[in-house]
Amino acid sequence: MPIRPENRARYPAEWPLISLWVRVSAGWTCEWCPARQGEPHPITRSRVVLTVAHIHDPAPENVDPRNLAALCQRCHLNHDRRHHLAVQAANRRMKFGGRDLFCDAA
Repeated sequence: MPIRPENRARYPAEWPLISLWVRVSAGWTCEWCPARQGEPHPITRSRVVLTVAHIHDPAPENVDPRNLAALCQRCHLNHDRRHHLAVQAANRRMKFGGRDLFCDAA
């Protein structure tokens, strides 16, 4: 997953090396499914690009190896699904001046 510009400063300077270490340690295979870097995904058939996910604590500063996992895009997006939905809802509220699109009578 690309790092959002507003979060870039929260990642340690060594993040590229840490990320590489996690993916190499996983043997360039998703730790949650059999998808392998550069090959067609066994379910989606899209080309796999391994990412590194913060699996317990989402804070970018927490680079404890127990908090990081090499995941394919599909597993990473599924893991982050609740967070993405919450961000989308907050963005919709901001767009409509704090009103809920479906519940406000205004």
